[in-house]
Amino acid sequence: MTVAERTQRRWQDQGWLRPALIAAGLAVISVLHVLVPEEQVLWQGALQHLYLVPIMYAALRYGWRGGLITTAAAAASYLPHLASGRIVQPYPGYMLSRILSLVEYFAAAAVVGVLAEKDRRQREELERASRDLARVNYELEGSIERMKRSERLYAVGQLAAGLAHEIRNPIASIAGAAGILERHPSDEPRRKVCLEIITKECARLNRLLTNFLDFARPRPPSFQKTRLEPVVESVIELAVHAAGRRSIVFHRDYEPSLPEVECDSEQIKQVLLNLLINAIQASPDGAAVFVSVRRAPGGAVVRVQDQGCGMTPGQQARLFDPFFTTKEAGTGLGLPVAQRIIQQHGGRIWAEPNPDAGMTFSFELPLKRENSA
Repeated sequence: MTVAERTQRRWQDQGWLRPALIAAGLAVISVLHVLVPEEQVLWQGALQHLYLVPIMYAALRYGWRGGLITTAAAAASYLPHLASGRIVQPYPGYMLSRILSLVEYFAAAAVVGVLAEKDRRQREELERASRDLARVNYELEGSIERMKRSERLYAVGQLAAGLAHEIRNPIASIAGAAGILERHPSDEPRRKVCLEIITKECARLNRLLTNFLDFARPRPPSFQKTRLEPVVESVIELAVHAAGRRSIVFHRDYEPSLPEVECDSEQIKQVLLNLLINAIQASPDGAAVFVSVRRAPGGAVVRVQDQGCGMTPGQQARLFDPFFTTKEAGTGLGLPVAQRIIQQHGGRIWAEPNPDAGMTFSFELPLKRENSA
């Protein structure tokens, strides 16, 4: 759209109120020229300069075209007054100075109108850029939401595929045991072994589905101010029983005067127990597992360090992928569930290899819920 078209559109959009006010101002000034006696030369000059008010307003409001049109209207209303012959000329060239004043008005209206047009174009460009930026931001937010949905759908697909694969093995074991029972109903030793297989695989299926539901539909945490040292101690006591006959030694390292953390203690126990069991299973007999709780900026960090064989870079990259596991009897959901819980708390969890051997798993929790944005 050209400047002339924009100017015309503005006149149409504004209606006739402002143009009517400009015309009324010109009419009032022209009438005052007629009413004020010609002998009042000072007042006549002041009235002529008063034309600048509607001229400048029109130039600022409607650009240089509006300013020139208003100046032409002012000249048209004033020239008959000059041509009437009733004007008193206090000095030679007075009439020429009045005419030159009208020329100056034309020049001033043109300059002010051009500057106003330039400023208006800049504002329009800024408004257009702002609208484009808002549109791009809206599209970007939509793209991000679509990416998130795609990631969730991909994760659901991966979970479904992994779950089907994991369920197939226990079902095959149960079906095999049932077949043996059907073929040898009176064989008591075989019957006992088959029932143990069925019980074991049913427990495995239940554990697998429970972990899957915890991952897919985690319950919201119930936040309470909690001291981490008792939580860690209670989990270590459970881990000692999980170690069984293996001579695993637990070393504690708690920083003194640790502040309380707003968290769900039961969910944090679940995370820590998972890390400790992984450390126990990865460690050889007689090895040590180190558990530490240290202060962090705005929070606290819990670390579990084992002395196992460690992991390859490829395995480390997939640690938190659903159904990825390096253990024969693992479900591959323990670490993803732990990661989901820590994320719900506004924290983060990560793993890193030790300099000598083994791995260190760490998770950080903010002290307060408002810090977990």
